[in-house]
Amino acid sequence: MTRDLLASVILCSEALAAAEPPQVTNFRYEEDYSYLRDPSNRSGAWWEILKFIPLSESREVYLTLGNEARLRYELLQNDNFGDGPQDEDGYLWWRMLPLADLHAGENFRVFGQFISALASDREPSRREIDENRLDLLQGFVDIRFPLQELERHITLRGGRQMLGYGSERLISNRYGPNVLQTFEGLKAYAELCPWRADAFWVRPVKNELGVFDDRFDHKQALWSLYLTRHFNTRESGVDAYYIGYEEENGTFNQGTGNERRHTVGTRIFGTRSKWDWNTEAFYQFGSFGEGDIRAWSVGSDTGYTFSELRWSPRLSLRANIISGDDDPADADLETFNALFPKGKYFGEIGLLGPYNLINLHPSLEFNISERWSASLAAVLYWRENAGDGIYDNSGNLVRSDMGSRARFIGTQTELLLNYHPSRNLEFEFAVSRFDPGRFIEETGSSKTAWFASAEIRFVF
Repeated sequence: MTRDLLASVILCSEALAAAEPPQVTNFRYEEDYSYLRDPSNRSGAWWEILKFIPLSESREVYLTLGNEARLRYELLQNDNFGDGPQDEDGYLWWRMLPLADLHAGENFRVFGQFISALASDREPSRREIDENRLDLLQGFVDIRFPLQELERHITLRGGRQMLGYGSERLISNRYGPNVLQTFEGLKAYAELCPWRADAFWVRPVKNELGVFDDRFDHKQALWSLYLTRHFNTRESGVDAYYIGYEEENGTFNQGTGNERRHTVGTRIFGTRSKWDWNTEAFYQFGSFGEGDIRAWSVGSDTGYTFSELRWSPRLSLRANIISGDDDPADADLETFNALFPKGKYFGEIGLLGPYNLINLHPSLEFNISERWSASLAAVLYWRENAGDGIYDNSGNLVRSDMGSRARFIGTQTELLLNYHPSRNLEFEFAVSRFDPGRFIEETGSSKTAWFASAEIRFVF
């Protein structure tokens, strides 16, 4: 048996042999509680009775119930560096994410999850990431088709669903803000250890503030073929993918036009000894209005853990180069589009998104105890191209270039503290500051931005 084949067998056998609680993730449908079918695997935890509710004598049909309740306070002083209306005393977010997961044998499943997200004292106005009073967050059906000869399977998933791939630089559920990102359409995936292959065609769901009024956005579409190959452990591997995207009336510093964009990319990630790495490269092409798209980006996160020291500090450096447009008067577009990136991409303050940027992001993380962790970080930002503006996390133009040739945007610092007393309860506190650079000073108000947040999350 070759080394690679042996590694793949180990990976698959580990997945099949799991007889302990799965990790609670932001993608709740990934949690598998089928191990509770055997009563001897139960530990007596209070939540186990809700995770495997048998509905047939054979226990092949069962129901899993769960929920997340999150309360979060945020205070942002000098949003957009003081330009425009301001929220002086902060706002309160709260949300509930109840779910039900029905399994009928190994090959059929129905998953449903609701969202109720409210914002209190949000000024000057509520945004689509702030509030969704009550709606279906996810509702999909899985049908699994066994591949008898390979002892593997292909799963077809249809309906409303959250997506997340790789480091979530391009496709994410936008977990940090109050309202998550979800999609509607078809997805198929196959686990062929050590490979996994995904293909999907979806439209993003457009959040409305009312009750059961969310619909997919017919002006946008997203499709992809995504391959992952794991190596000796699931923490190491390589991704290769194609992502297609189209939008009517996309808007950039250059203007507004119909956009059809294709992304090809690859990611290498892994750990070895005390080192860890995650490096990704993208190239985009297509059309925007009457012009062509040519854009690119390279991102990395490299760390070293001093495991022999107290608190096992991890020192890391993230670095990104993300292309911007060189001439707004030219029909061609060189601004990279991050599509549907993770929320709070560069930190909790969330003023900038991954468009037309060069940034360096050193950080130091500490595991103070099994329950406490902390991190200190700084982020330096420059415009990649002086002919383009800066954008927020959703790709909205924050400031156009306004004729400024300055590149330095500013410096961000952040302290994050996390307390995780149990599997079900988590507290988080953050403080951030953003000091404007020359580009901000030359294009409008340039006040220092301050941010603070406090969060409590209960999940089962």
